[in-house]
Amino acid sequence: MSPVAVIVVTWNSASVLPGFLAALPDGMAGLDWRLVVADNDSADDTVEVLRTLAPDATVVQTGRNAGYAAGINAALGAAGAYEAALICNPDVRMRQGCAKRLVDILGDGVGIAVPLLYEEGRDTPHRSLRRESSVLRALGEALIGNTRAGRFPALSELVTDPAAYQRPTRVDWATGALMAISADCLAACGPWDESFFLYSEETEYCLRARDRGYATQLEPRADAVHLGGDSQVSPRLWTLLTVNRVRLYRRRHGPLATAAFRAAVLLRETSRAVLGRPASRAAAAALARPGALRKAPGPWA
Repeated sequence: MSPVAVIVVTWNSASVLPGFLAALPDGMAGLDWRLVVADNDSADDTVEVLRTLAPDATVVQTGRNAGYAAGINAALGAAGAYEAALICNPDVRMRQGCAKRLVDILGDGVGIAVPLLYEEGRDTPHRSLRRESSVLRALGEALIGNTRAGRFPALSELVTDPAAYQRPTRVDWATGALMAISADCLAACGPWDESFFLYSEETEYCLRARDRGYATQLEPRADAVHLGGDSQVSPRLWTLLTVNRVRLYRRRHGPLATAAFRAAVLLRETSRAVLGRPASRAAAAALARPGALRKAPGPWA
């Protein structure tokens, strides 16, 4: 049987890589695996850290800050034959046996498996499960907030029901810090969409997989710690996340539905900007600009 390809995309990741690599043997316990890293032209010591701490890893240097989806595609292209691919952020710390539990549930309609994700120092899992975007869900989140709206499936993308995180749960998509994808699903779906530099690329991939008959499923016996969270505080990253969310909706719906969805998202960001949230102020300004959806904002667009 072919090994599992551990796919990692790095960009100035030298500070988080040692912890990722230290946790990797326990996280991959019980599996034959190989590490493939795509580095997006890091300016720090990322590549040197890899060569020192993971000398057997395959390192693909893209030569530019190509984006997350492009990095995944580059690493997958260098991975050779594999039974499944484990797509990992370098700031993830897998716990004992995490990967095997994910890989074991692939098949029987499951193309993508995701674990429970914990924030560092917290005992309750991050709410990482999502429903597909809709105008009504965007309005619900704008008017009453995604946490409160999450109790009602028609009114929020966010899955907040604690029971959903205690059992195998199939969802439209899940946050992409760590996901196992079967080789069959990868072959059926093709490359990741590189037009999303960052954010919404995992949403698009999960929805595309679902369209082809491959479900995304939570495996609650698998768990990992995720150190991320910059999108919640950085106006630049929150703007990218928000605009890409509307861009993806436009890909899957007509112009009238997209206009309604954009208006609902703009209402949410504007209302939070009025309350003094700088990230929402930046996102609202970007969404309100003519032509905002033609190209994602930010220095990478």
